[in-house]
Amino acid sequence: MKIDEAVFAGSSTRISEKPKQSFPEFAFIGRSNVGKSSLINMLCKNRKLALTSGKPGKTKLINHFLINRKWYLVDLPGYGYAKMSQSGRQKLGQIIRNYINLSPELVMLFVLIDSRHDIGRLDMDFLIELGQSGIPFAIIFTKGDKLGPNALKAQVEKNKNAILEYWEELPPTFISSSETGAGRDEILEYISEVLESLKN
Repeated sequence: MKIDEAVFAGSSTRISEKPKQSFPEFAFIGRSNVGKSSLINMLCKNRKLALTSGKPGKTKLINHFLINRKWYLVDLPGYGYAKMSQSGRQKLGQIIRNYINLSPELVMLFVLIDSRHDIGRLDMDFLIELGQSGIPFAIIFTKGDKLGPNALKAQVEKNKNAILEYWEELPPTFISSSETGAGRDEILEYISEVLESLKN
């Protein structure tokens, strides 16, 4: 898939505030500072599309970007930001869950996990919750350029095995790097396949 156009379509905190034009939605979520905005910018080849920040917890709204006038790429707030107040975390959690569970246009949720580390309890609990709610999701291991090839392969395999303790089979998984562009073609091709399956 080639992205010819990526346009900011609006921010919201609830379903009723989403862009009025209805298109399939592919949403991206992960822990704060997992590299979500950088990945979105890499996919769209536009460094200024999603705001990136060295400070975690920056995205507090649901941001819709209209791609090729055919589908939405949705940037969700990160979860698990420790320095946010308890009430702030609860409010963000409610915004995220309302969207994930109630948006009829959501066709795939990409969960981003830092490829350098063991999958955390927070991430695993989130994946389990998605499974219990029947939300279709795929996993993107980010920052794939930060480890050597062998170390990266070993760490990703370790995380896949940890996930398989809870699932009979793995969801689709990808390894990405916003620095090198790795994973871009595979992720966009997968989105293209999902869009094609919706037509059929």
